[in-house]
Amino acid sequence: MKNDVWVFIENDSGTIADVSYELLWKGRGLADQLGSELACFVIGHQISDVAPELIAYGADKVYVADDSQLACYLTLPYTRIAVNLIKEFRPSILLIGATNIGRDLAPRIASHMRTGLTADCTDLQIGEYKFGKKTWKEILLQIRPAFGGNVIATIVTPETRPQMATVREGVFKRHLADSSRRGQVVQLNPVLTDQDMILKIVERVKAEKKVNLKSAKIIVSGGMGVGTKENFEIIHELAGVLGGQVGASRAAVDAGFIGREHQVGQTGTTVRPNLYLACGISGAIQHRAGIQESNRIVAINTDPHAPIFSIAQYGIIGDLKEVIPKMIEAYKNKD
Repeated sequence: MKNDVWVFIENDSGTIADVSYELLWKGRGLADQLGSELACFVIGHQISDVAPELIAYGADKVYVADDSQLACYLTLPYTRIAVNLIKEFRPSILLIGATNIGRDLAPRIASHMRTGLTADCTDLQIGEYKFGKKTWKEILLQIRPAFGGNVIATIVTPETRPQMATVREGVFKRHLADSSRRGQVVQLNPVLTDQDMILKIVERVKAEKKVNLKSAKIIVSGGMGVGTKENFEIIHELAGVLGGQVGASRAAVDAGFIGREHQVGQTGTTVRPNLYLACGISGAIQHRAGIQESNRIVAINTDPHAPIFSIAQYGIIGDLKEVIPKMIEAYKNKD
């Protein structure tokens, strides 16, 4: 069995998902540690042109399954193509984005291969695992929060392959492409059966995202400390003045203060803004994990012992309903 690292490349009409670029960067690092190849596979229609770009982002080998019937994601044919590839080439590690498509595809591959799958990892490392008298070297350490975020668990799949993990968008960085890289492109000839195509897509309805936290340079987030849905208007006002996006903690979303598309953290969107303002957010481990790569974190909280202050560069101990209006006034009058 090879020690190769593989990445599933998700695409929509030839547009590669951001999480796939991020996984190529992480996969490249893992493969270098193992002294192995990084391969990826992409399934769709008229997608052969993306192969050189995937090589530029770190892949040594790209498998392309191109067919007009594969233009849109379908569970059965995508699963069969992926499983056949994995059975033939036996990679050691397989990484998949924790998107709607990834969450549908990954468990089906794991079930066919009778291997484990760790979902929503926050980190991936190569390391050693000991159990009893037995030691496994150079295996994938799959790291993620557990028990509501109160514990960081390291999960391993020592005896089955591939070692599989899904990762949310934004957890890893997307690095610049290197156009000088060279790799191999393998064109596949998928043979699709009537059984594969038993489901048909009648219509696709695409809606644009109204909130783009991942690309935001400034994010103003509110937590339970905001108090009510009506009080969240002050968060919107501050974000509007600063030209930023509105975020929220999971607790604020669960309380109905704001929609789930605004949720920041390990169970929401992982972000890396230039400025992150945490207003009335205590700082549960899931939230901190999702914002810790921010360039600057400013926290406003009445509790001086709130965990959010442990990662904030600047902390303001006070009532956000008093502090934020002063910030808005100061910014408006800064000239």
